[in-house]
Amino acid sequence: MERIVGGKYKLGRKIGSGSFATHVDTFEIVAVKIENNKTKHPQLFYEAKLYNVLQGGSGVANNKWCGVDGEDNVLVLDLLGPSLEDLFVYCGRKFLLQTVLMLAEQMINRIEFVHSKGYLHRDIKPDNFLMGLGRKANQVYIIDFGLAKRYRDSTTNRHIPYRENKNLTGTARYASCNTHLGIEQSRRDDLESLGYVLLYFLRGSLPWQGLKAATKKQKYDKICEKKLATPIEVLCKSHPVEFASYFHYCHSLTFDQRPDYGFLKRLFRDLAKREGVTVERISSSNAPRATVHMQFNNASDKNPSIHNLHSEKLRLGPQVAEKFTMPSTSFAPPGMPSKNFTSSKPVPQNDMAYHGEGRGGVVGPSSSWIPTLQQRDADFGSKEDGKSIRRNVTTEYIFLGMCPQMKKIVDLKFRIMEITKGIHAHNGPKRQILLLLDAVLYKKTTIPGSFERL
Repeated sequence: MERIVGGKYKLGRKIGSGSFATHVDTFEIVAVKIENNKTKHPQLFYEAKLYNVLQGGSGVANNKWCGVDGEDNVLVLDLLGPSLEDLFVYCGRKFLLQTVLMLAEQMINRIEFVHSKGYLHRDIKPDNFLMGLGRKANQVYIIDFGLAKRYRDSTTNRHIPYRENKNLTGTARYASCNTHLGIEQSRRDDLESLGYVLLYFLRGSLPWQGLKAATKKQKYDKICEKKLATPIEVLCKSHPVEFASYFHYCHSLTFDQRPDYGFLKRLFRDLAKREGVTVERISSSNAPRATVHMQFNNASDKNPSIHNLHSEKLRLGPQVAEKFTMPSTSFAPPGMPSKNFTSSKPVPQNDMAYHGEGRGGVVGPSSSWIPTLQQRDADFGSKEDGKSIRRNVTTEYIFLGMCPQMKKIVDLKFRIMEITKGIHAHNGPKRQILLLLDAVLYKKTTIPGSFERL
């Protein structure tokens, strides 16, 4: 039996503790987080409150609806694309320096915006940054505010007091040194965690991954010991000096000091210029047949909530251009281990080392910023079991785990929604087509042959 939550969102395929859903009137596809209201430590309503506080900020998903449905607490959000962890794994667990620089500015902006609203995130990690969809497919989103905490009193505006002997909150792999030492977290700790994320992208792993211990407490202690014993210069060895400078700055901050976010962004802009990649134009040298130019909006310097990726141009060679017949839309429906949902496949969490080898040589770009992510193969192929595999470069990296028919239906739906934007779906051919596509998506019928040509 179909389940409709909030009186208007028809649930689709269940993925872990979440689902995707379709608005019964507008046919909009959304993400749904579900939590049993009898759970010992419910946090969905708290997270919904945070989304409301942050609403309107660039790179923050919209809270569509939140409430109780039967025995469940339900949160309906914008559907987003893959997490940076998903893309990192798909790229063979290494990002180019250009990619890291592009991501760094947006990620700093997102953290700065959360801080500007009086909150700490306290769980900065690759899984909690997602790419957008469609026209916002080059925008980084920050998600999962279940561990967020106010650092300023809402009435007095005073900073929370310094405390010690606190339990570790967040993900041990990316936790700051002070967090390991039991010190109350503040703005400096979110930024230090981001530094570990950026180095993780550059290095492929961090020195404290893969440590073995009998208990979680012992493992956290080992991670702490290794992290504190690793000098910044050793951690950042073979990488530009700006990354070491980033950590030195974070460690110099006092507990209640406001970070100079602009200084940190300038560090990476200066690095980009020194490497011959200006802030306005970051492109991939690993894409022999596709070049991406990304122009940053200087207005984002003045307002951290303004999305800093202003425009983009994609030039493709003739051998590749014929592949890009689908629109630059992407989403994370059934099978995709996006952080909007809990994947059926285990995604590396907390401090656990992940020993996967990724998905091969390339990313199949569904949006035009993706060629920045290591298109290392001239023919956009990869090798599995010794055989060359040709990937559908338009949507393959988004629809991991989906059957071909479902990929086609989702793509068709996004195409129709974009092409007919502004046309009411209540009557006429548009409604009939969308209803048919939904029927296929919900496994009630099969795709008609006439749609194969779309």
